[in-house]
Amino acid sequence: MKATPKILAAGGALAAVLVGGLALYGTGSNLGNLAASGPCAEAAPVAARLAPLARGDVAAFDASAPPKPAPAVAFKGPDGAPTDLASLRGKLLLVNLWATWCAPCKAEMPALDRLQAELGGDSFQVVAINVETRNLDKPPAWFKANGIAHLTYYGDPEGKVLPVIQSAVGSTGLPTTMLIDAKGCTLGVMKGPAEWSSEDGKRLIRAALAKSS
Repeated sequence: MKATPKILAAGGALAAVLVGGLALYGTGSNLGNLAASGPCAEAAPVAARLAPLARGDVAAFDASAPPKPAPAVAFKGPDGAPTDLASLRGKLLLVNLWATWCAPCKAEMPALDRLQAELGGDSFQVVAINVETRNLDKPPAWFKANGIAHLTYYGDPEGKVLPVIQSAVGSTGLPTTMLIDAKGCTLGVMKGPAEWSSEDGKRLIRAALAKSS
C-alpha cells in the first residue's frame, strides 16, 4: 500500500519533533550543561572536587546534586534579633540543624565547635541553628554546660527553618547539615551526624575553601 501525502506529512512532522527533542535534551552531557548554566554554575567544579573527599568520618556527605541556591531562611541570633542566611553570605557556611532532644545532634556538637575554633574566621563559619520551639532557655544552657564556646548560638523558635531545609534537601531527620558557598549555593548535604573536626572533615572544608589539604 502506498503512503498517502497526509501520512508522509505526519511522519515528517513527527521526525522533526524527535530531532528537535534530541537537539535540546539529547545526551547526558547536554543535560549537565543545562544544569550547570544556572545561578550556581560556578559552584559546580567545587562540588565535583568535594565528591571524592566524602570518605571516612564524612563518608555520608553528598555532593552529587548540581549546586543550587540555598533556601532563604530566617532565624534568631544570640541576642534574639532576626537574622538570615543571606546576611551571613560572603563566607563558606556549614549550616547545621540540631536539637537537645536529638542525641546524635548533641554527640556531634563538640566536633562542630572544634571545627569552628580551628577553621572559623572571615572565610568560614559553622552556623548551628537550634530548631526547638519550647523551653527556649534549654538549648543555650546546654551549650554552656557542655563547653560549646566557639559556636554562635542561633535559634528558630518559630519552627520555620526545619521544614524548609528538610524539604529542600530531602532530609527527614536530625541532624541535617548543608555546606553553602560564599555566594549562597549549596555544595553538598550531610544527613546524619559526622565527626566534623576529624582530618576527613577538615580536608573537605579546606577543599571547599580551595586550600591545600
